[in-house]
Amino acid sequence: MPANTTNDAAHDGGAASPAADVPPEVTAPVEAAARSEAIARSEAVAPAEAVAPLLRGIAVLRRLTEADGGTLSLSGLERATGLARSTVDRLTATLARMGYVRLDGRDVALAPRLMELGNAYLAALRLPALLSSRADELADELDESVSLAVGDRDGIRFIHQATRRRAMSLSFRIGDLLPAERTAPGPLFATEWTRSDWHRWHERRATDPQDRSFPAVPPREHGTPDEDFEHRTASAAADGWALDDQLIEPGLVALSVPVRDPRTGRVSCVASVVSHTSRHTAPDLRASLLPRLCAAVATMEDDLRTAPPPQPGPPRAGLATWTGASKQELGREFVESLARGLTVLTAFGEGRSALTLTEVAKATGLARATARRALITYEHAGLVTPTPDRTFTLTPRVLSLGFPPLSRTSLPEIAQPHLTALANRVHESTSLAVLSDSGKEIQYTARASTTRVLSARVTVGTRLPAHATALGHVLLALPEIRERGYALVDEELEAGLRSVAVPVRDRTGRVVAAVSVAMHAARRTTAACETEILPELSRTAGHIEADLRVAGRFVTVPPT
Repeated sequence: MPANTTNDAAHDGGAASPAADVPPEVTAPVEAAARSEAIARSEAVAPAEAVAPLLRGIAVLRRLTEADGGTLSLSGLERATGLARSTVDRLTATLARMGYVRLDGRDVALAPRLMELGNAYLAALRLPALLSSRADELADELDESVSLAVGDRDGIRFIHQATRRRAMSLSFRIGDLLPAERTAPGPLFATEWTRSDWHRWHERRATDPQDRSFPAVPPREHGTPDEDFEHRTASAAADGWALDDQLIEPGLVALSVPVRDPRTGRVSCVASVVSHTSRHTAPDLRASLLPRLCAAVATMEDDLRTAPPPQPGPPRAGLATWTGASKQELGREFVESLARGLTVLTAFGEGRSALTLTEVAKATGLARATARRALITYEHAGLVTPTPDRTFTLTPRVLSLGFPPLSRTSLPEIAQPHLTALANRVHESTSLAVLSDSGKEIQYTARASTTRVLSARVTVGTRLPAHATALGHVLLALPEIRERGYALVDEELEAGLRSVAVPVRDRTGRVVAAVSVAMHAARRTTAACETEILPELSRTAGHIEADLRVAGRFVTVPPT
């Protein structure tokens, strides 16, 4: 699937932006109004067969993606989308039922399960699976950040990041959209732009001179003539590489080389080395690192050339049945057309990068007419594109549905809502912990307490001897614990303290953390812990592992 996908749908945030010196309390409502107008305009020009609730659900997910921390209040979503509050309530209730958002009082937050949509695109693309290890090796060798990006119309999106841990480090996330003209990969992708691509770029530049439709980059302070980017594109075509000399912000420099599809010769993605001017000037970056970057890219292209054909895994089953059952249970609060529309995206994946309408319907269990309307809607929204052989492919814009903020989610953040729910069910304190580097201590990384007068009170960050805790017994993988699947410690750490713990495993089956419930010994016998607490605890660990499997498919989830 070509990475540089062309689609004529209007760019998000195409409305003119306010001046840079206008205070935030003025610009925020103006920008929110502009986004609301864009949503209304998108629905107004949508094809007659497009699914309006699906378009509105997409708008909700995009506004949450742009929000700080991926969270907005229900009233904030109402303002940001311009939708009626009742509509926002029904859409978010449906997304919560799907596990794509969490409802916490009056707030709506993106949930890790939503990453399955972006995972579908990345799996279908195959580039992260085939090339990310090469990018990581290059980053280790150069001690500089290395990224992989694909073209998204007149912008670029990151599909992999290998960053260095420094005080001055990159804040870009997988899925973030950047304007092509302010990046090193941009000119390389622009060498393949069509006349209509250039026309769209000029239009966007005219209507959004400060790049306010690109939340991942700071607003442009000083305008540059369009000719500058056109000249950089011509140079990139001649040289085979491109530089970003502090175009995004002062101090940031980058060098990029295209990775070409061995079958077509087109740019599949672009590999970049990113540094700071305190370490390299742009000319020095090119002089010292270009040969090594080119060698790494040549290896990547060999990997693409020799990669075996993808083997499609089984598609998810029973999705249409599940949506129907949810509609019966929740009634009007469940927007079935939104849920069914979103399941269409999950039909794609490794070995399923291009699907016919019939294949989409078969993979989802939806009627052909339902699948067809969803695909028409996604084509209008720029999330899928048709091919000449009557198939459909996902575009990089699928990553705009929550992936950037969720790609930075840590294991404690994944676990916290599940721990809170468990504490509310069993009315005891719950914890998540990892093993320290020494292997002799556990470190608490997430907690949920109860309102009991007498309860286990341990703060996040506390370290305790591993041998004296149920969490430690699980993390040390003692033979008896491995066989039994849980640990129960009775008053070993402190008199009166009883706790039971189970492991949390990642996608590979490796134990990466443990969860526990702790209580006073007078409240439950050891037998009651096994019959009343252990099943709930195991179910909670399963929920955490399910989210971790989705979140950790293409990104590294920090354990702390």
